Amino acid sequence: RRQIKNQWLGTETSNQIESMARGRKVLKLRAQAKKFTFKYEGVSQLVGEVGRYYPAEDVVLKKGPTPVRNPPKVRATITPGTVLILLAGRFRGKRVVCLKSLTSGLLLVSGPYSLNGVPLRRVNQKYVIATSTKVELSAAVTKVTSKIDDAFFAREKVAAKTGEEALFDASSPKPTVVSAVRQAAQVEVDAALKATIDKTELLGAYLGARFTLSKADKPHLMKF
Repeated sequence: RRQIKNQWLGTETSNQIESMARGRKVLKLRAQAKKFTFKYEGVSQLVGEVGRYYPAEDVVLKKGPTPVRNPPKVRATITPGTVLILLAGRFRGKRVVCLKSLTSGLLLVSGPYSLNGVPLRRVNQKYVIATSTKVELSAAVTKVTSKIDDAFFAREKVAAKTGEEALFDASSPKPTVVSAVRQAAQVEVDAALKATIDKTELLGAYLGARFTLSKADKPHLMKF
């Protein structure tokens, strides 16, 4: 037994020596390996005591070329003249006429305003239902909408008031002011759309009615 125990102890000691030698070799290789250092573009390399700290300002590292953001593709069922049902927002449930798709991928729609109160506005195609009803867009509508883009809906910058004027002005609610250009475009689009809609019986009443669902309705079985 003593002999077997001595043999076992000798084997265990040799294994420990081998593992220690292996550990020393690994540590030596790690010490010889090339150290990783941060390099900041446009900022001089920090050396010495100062190099222990990060730069005071954020350094923006360029990570390749800037990708081109293409606008999302419009669904095949949504074309100029298609009647859409709005599912979200202030005018949810209203039916509108799609006039065109803008560069940003949003849809330009109108009620028209004289029928259901929906003005010229942009909507996301995710929040609309495309119906099988279509309104023929005349050349007058196309002429007006060709001048409308995303910049058309940009808000006007108003100079901020200071001092006592700002104090009294903050308490009073500010009314929404629609520019004269948008009002003129709305009038022209409404007149052209109304002339086309009046040619089809009950189309005006269809656009003026709000879309609703009752308890027994099954939207997945409906044909819009």
